[in-house]
Amino acid sequence: MENESFEALEPDFKKLNVSVPLYRIVRDDLQEDAITKLQFSCYDSAYDELERFYGDLCCSDERIEYSIVSI
Repeated sequence: MENESFEALEPDFKKLNVSVPLYRIVRDDLQEDAITKLQFSCYDSAYDELERFYGDLCCSDERIEYSIVSI
């Protein structure tokens, strides 16, 4: 009986096993640092991390440019 239940759910499980896009932050100069090693499950989380990072910088600091990319 358990096998029959699993077999009935298997097509639905395969639909749920779709690859979810991941996001990374990359430097525009393609160098790596602590922030570029992180992975995020959604764009908003990556954006929030960048916002925290830039919030700690003073406007007179040399600013490294970052982008959020889907991987």
